[in-house]
This record gives sequence, C-alpha cells and structure tokens, in this order.
Amino acid sequence: MSVTEDDAAYRGSLFYTIQKEQTRLKMKLQQLLKLKEELRNSPQNKVPFPKPEVSLVFRRHTQQGREMPTSLISNLKICYPLPGGSALVTFDDPSVAEQVLQLKEHKIDLEQCRLRVQVQPLELPMVTAIQVSSQMSSQRVLVSGFPPGLKLSEEELLDKLEIFFGKTKNGGGDVETRELLHGGVVVLGFAKDEVAQNLCRIGQFTVPLAGQQLPLKVSPYITGEIQKAEVRSQPVPQSVLVLNIPDVLEGPELHDLLEIHFQKPTRGGGEVEALTVVPPGQRRLALFTAVESG
Repeated sequence: MSVTEDDAAYRGSLFYTIQKEQTRLKMKLQQLLKLKEELRNSPQNKVPFPKPEVSLVFRRHTQQGREMPTSLISNLKICYPLPGGSALVTFDDPSVAEQVLQLKEHKIDLEQCRLRVQVQPLELPMVTAIQVSSQMSSQRVLVSGFPPGLKLSEEELLDKLEIFFGKTKNGGGDVETRELLHGGVVVLGFAKDEVAQNLCRIGQFTVPLAGQQLPLKVSPYITGEIQKAEVRSQPVPQSVLVLNIPDVLEGPELHDLLEIHFQKPTRGGGEVEALTVVPPGQRRLALFTAVESG
C-alpha cells in the first residue's frame, strides 16, 4: 500500500471517529435540553429572576424592639424602622399621599398650642436583581404531587416514601435522609449517586399512600447560592412618614388627632387606611408585605 493510500485510510478513520463523537455529543445535548425543559416546567423548581416589582402596603403590623436594623428583606417582606416621635400614615388613594407631601410641614391645631410636624415620602429597599449559582444534587431528589388533605402524619408519610423508594424494584436504593418541606414537597437523600439519577430519569411513579394509588413526580434537587444582589430604593405611593412629633399627648389621643388631620380635604388629605404612631423614646418596626393580586 502506498503512502497516499495510508494517508487516505487514516483520514477516513479519523473522520469516522469525529462523526461518531459528534453524534454522541448531539444526543447528550438533547438529553440536557430535555432536562432543562423539565426543570423549567416544574413548579417547585421555578425561581423568578430578576425579581419582579411588587406593590407593598402597610397592614397595621408593628413590632417594638431594642435594636433598629436598617432593613430586613425576606420572602417579599420588609421591616422598616420607625424612630420615636414619628407616625406612618397609609391612604386608600395614592394621589392623596401625593397631595399631603406637597406641604413639607403640617400644622395641627390643639386647644392651647399648635403642633408642627414634617412629612416625607416613604422609600423601601427592594431587591431588583439577583445573580444565583445553582447546582444539581447528585444524591437528593424532590418528590411532589401529594394531594391536599392526605390523611397521613409527617412521620407516616416519610416512612412510606422511604420504604417505596428504598426498593430496587422501584428504581430506588438506601435512603439516608428525608425531609418534608413547606408546600408539601419531600426531599429524599440516597447513599448512591446513581439512585437519584435513575429516579429522576424515570420521573413518574405510582405510590400506594393512605389507601390510594397516587401519581407522584420525582425531580432533581437543585441548590442555589446568591452571588450578587442589587438593592434599590422604591417609593411606597400610598404611605407617608410623619416626623418630629412632640411629646404632648398620650398615644390614643395623638393617634386620633393625626387621623382626623390627615383625613381633612382642606389639608390635602383623604381616607386613611392605616396609621401607627411611635411615641418619643420608643422604636418600632413596620412590616410591609406584598399585595396579593386577585
């Protein structure tokens, strides 16, 4: 065989190897894209980023504390520190708050004196974007699909799942950890990596629970770590802060006086939805939560 023929044979073999590897990589890519689509459509694995804007409203909840953190952000709840000699007023109509804020100083008449208080907009720190790194667990899975009102205690449910998914005939193996999460999702951890991978590949199981044959879904367990978070101030259009309130009246009397004042149309006011007063020398945290739609 000549050199040219050897070279051609080598090239042909190399081309066949490359083509075979490309086919394998395409199949692997299709598997990853399918898994990605399953994760995207799995309700318990959905994490909306960047974080959408939400409307916040004060709902008459305050806490009295010794320390005053600048802000506490968790699960769309924000604790805003209120200093002594202040009040938080929330109106039904945001346009009323806008009118009240046109006067930086409000004069409130008493029988023997006049109170001078300052009003200013309320701004809360909001997370506008989060950068998260995620990693799929090699040994843990999520089990979901439990119907509401399932007549099993937490311990009974975990025992039965451990028994079912501990059997090799069901695609399972030795269960090392188990935990019921909020929202009715169970996390199972296995001794061997291939067990979790195999269960996720199967995906759907019919499990006998409480006298029923329930269709349950097994999904990958994904952990996430926040790498970077953007926090910006966002105005609360319905609320205003009242500051520099002197210590001249008792709490209930002062509350009524402020509510009457800020409801007067002649002062630019309107219907007050909520009002809380912090007497001088005290501090409180006002809890804001997301407004539920519908």
